[in-house]
Order: sequence, then structure tokens, then C-alpha cells
Amino acid sequence: MQKTVYLDNNATTRVAPEVRDVMEPFFNELYGNPSSMHAFGGQVAKFVARAREEAAAFINASPEEIIFTSCATESDNTAIRGAAEFFGRGTKIITSAVEHPAVLQPCRRLKAQGHEVVELPVDHVGQIDVERLRAELKGTKNAVVSMMWANNETGTVFPIEKIAEVCREAGATLHTDAVQVAGKIPVDVKKVPVDMLSMSGHKFHAPKGIGLLYVRKGVRFKPFMLGGHQENGRRAGTENVPYIVGLAKACELARIGMAAEVEKLTALRDRLEAGILASCPNVRVNGDRANRLPNTLNISFEYIEGEAIAYHLSDLGICISTGSACASGSLDPSHVIRAMGVPFIAVHGSVRFSLSRYNTDEDIDYVLEKLPPVIKNLRELSPFGPDSDPTTFK
Repeated sequence: MQKTVYLDNNATTRVAPEVRDVMEPFFNELYGNPSSMHAFGGQVAKFVARAREEAAAFINASPEEIIFTSCATESDNTAIRGAAEFFGRGTKIITSAVEHPAVLQPCRRLKAQGHEVVELPVDHVGQIDVERLRAELKGTKNAVVSMMWANNETGTVFPIEKIAEVCREAGATLHTDAVQVAGKIPVDVKKVPVDMLSMSGHKFHAPKGIGLLYVRKGVRFKPFMLGGHQENGRRAGTENVPYIVGLAKACELARIGMAAEVEKLTALRDRLEAGILASCPNVRVNGDRANRLPNTLNISFEYIEGEAIAYHLSDLGICISTGSACASGSLDPSHVIRAMGVPFIAVHGSVRFSLSRYNTDEDIDYVLEKLPPVIKNLRELSPFGPDSDPTTFK
């Protein structure tokens, strides 16, 4: 049987066995509707309440500030569109050029509906200019800002605390897509006073189909999902109890084991990076190497296509990505890499390695053994090279 090395954990993660085990009873034994009047359903509601407490503790929030959703995409849409709808037509919305499509597309839809939308550029390492944000907020009223905590492709961590400070001074509502930081770096909404925050369970070893939206007390928005009283009237729909319980367990595991996990992932990531740089010529690391997630490495291999690298590694059992999983199938270069101004000779050859707690030193050894020959062979087959016309890559 072929070895599988899964290094696409920013796309999705393996469900932790501990998470799977706590979910199982809610499929067969405790299957009542938590909104029911009878005791059989009522007992299930208690588990939902406990899960809400654990999810809140994970980010140092209050339980009543947690709304369970189906995923971060729903959370992002709820936060951005809900706040814009509450404030009304003409609300200024500010985001960054490197956001996930779950943020960029709702913002662009709102722009088409008459809202002013500004997409702030980033520099060559993918960092935002906080002073540019401050200038855009000057003189605004009821502005909505949506800035990711960390980038899903490069791992670049935004200065979210400074962003929150600027938004608070301007009276703007700040939403952050914190999907990639969950379980990788501490999140404390009391230390970093964002107004709304999105997370998705499948990014940190809970199942797909469950997420949360944190909404600070007093923050106003209009619900996105209508039709029932669930989640205190802020998100209609029967509670997905097994997955809510699973998400809470994933939060608990991440909260307890984060420090050790960060140390392990950083060491593995750095060894992978050093090995690639030593064995493969004409490569560049993308993102802010001083401020990035411990598990993420984005590298551009010049003169070849990232898709070809990913396909050849897949044949060897190595799973990586060329960008956001939500943009798979597109042959266009990543909007994140393009926004950073990566040269054409490298922009198409960008790939992402993203690790999890289940990766090992043996996984890194295997990649460092198999990757250099793949890169060498692809370059030998490529019509491009150091002497070719770089405009061919446009």
C-alpha cells in the first residue's frame, strides 16, 4: 500500500479520534431535538449548552456570544452582510485584497448593491498597512471592516490587535476570519477586541459542516438564516448536535495541547523549508516569514506550474495545494500570490504545504526525498527557463 503524506491541512484536517468518539452517542442514543419540550430532547439541550461554554472558553468569550453555524463561509456571510444590512445602503466596507473568497465575494456583492467597498492592497510579504486602514476610516460612520487574522495560503499573520485598535478608535465594526489561526495560535477576544469572529471546525480536527460566529455583546447585525428561534433568534435551523459537541471537543483538545503542538509544527515546517531551499534551486518562500502560522509553508518554484507539482506529488502519495481549496479547478494564479507582486516566473509555480498534529519527521523525510526529482524532471520538460520570456507566464 502506497504511503500517504497529508500536507494540506489548511484545506481540511483529519477528525481527531477523541472528537469522533464524543459525537457517536448523538447519532443513535441522544438523538432528540434540543428545542423539544419533552425531557428526551431537553437532555440534549444541556449538551449543546456545555458545548457553547467550551467553545466560548476557547476564545475567552461569553457563551451567549457564540452562534453555531454550518461553517466559516456562513459565519463570514452572516457577519459582513448582516452588519451591512443593519447599517443600511451606503455603508463603507473595508477588506483586504488577500481575503478568502468567503469574504471577498460577499463584499463584491454588496458593492454591486450600492455599498462602498475598499480592498486594501498588501506588500510583498502579504502584510496590510494599518495606517492605510486608518486613513480609509477617517470621517466614516458605521463602517464595517473584515480582515483575516491569518492568510490561508501563505500563513501570514495580520497585526489584528493594531487593526482592532484602529477600528475601535474610528467606531467601525470589525469582523475577522480566524479560520486558520484556530488551534495554531491563541485567540483571546478580550485581548484582541474584535466585534465578530469566524471559525470552522474542520480546520482543527472537528468534522466538516460545523463552525461558529462570535458576536461581541452589543454588536448589532441582521440574521442571515431566518425561520426559527434557535441560537437566541440569531441563526435559524435545528441544531446540528453531534457536530456541535464534536466542535467543542476539538476546542478543548486545541486549548490544552496548543503550546506543544506549535513547537512541534514550527520545527517540522522549518526543517521542510530548509530542506527544499537546500535541494531545489530557483525557489522563493512566500509570505511574512517573521509573522506566520507555525504550520504553513508557501513556496514558488520558478519556471514550472504548481498544478504539475501537485499532480506529480499526488502520484507519490503526497497531498499539497496550490492555494485555497475553494478555488480549486481554476488555472488562474492565486489572487493572494498575485496581490503580493510575486514575479511571473514564480507566480504560477506556487504551492502550499500545511501541517497538522498528525504529521511526523518521517513525513518530512519522505517529501524531501521525493520532491527534488519531481522539480528537476518538470524543469527539464518545461519550455521555460531563466532565458525565456517571462511574459509567457501572464
